[in-house]
Amino acid sequence: MTDSNSNAGPERETDPSALDLSDAEQAALHELQLGIEHVHRAYGTLLEFHHELGHAMDRMGNAEDELREAGHEAWANDLRDDHLPAGAISDQWTFELVEEFSEAFLEDVDAFETRVRDELADGVDHVTERQQKQQLRDRARSEE
Repeated sequence: MTDSNSNAGPERETDPSALDLSDAEQAALHELQLGIEHVHRAYGTLLEFHHELGHAMDRMGNAEDELREAGHEAWANDLRDDHLPAGAISDQWTFELVEEFSEAFLEDVDAFETRVRDELADGVDHVTERQQKQQLRDRARSEE
């Protein structure tokens, strides 16, 4: 197997046993990487929230038109003036929440994880999973 870093692509593999990691370092790196994966999932959920609320606002815009057409100007005006321009949370629109999460949190923890991984594992991603893969393949070969 050929050593590679995480940017080398799937065609090259890294032998996890070639890395000089203690068990504690490997466990810490694994937990950090799992945590980062959950941060990315949370970001996806935030994006989904942003898109769903956007669709809801579109429908409410349609409701404003329908209320006006049905002769309910006061309700249509309330919807237009009070609800459609309002922010989702603390007067922030969801795109602002997405941007703030991405720029103020996601990018920072991604960079931190990369620094730790570069220092501990020569930039190799998913060390524990690579080790499990190698163990399963070695076991399969020994059974042949």
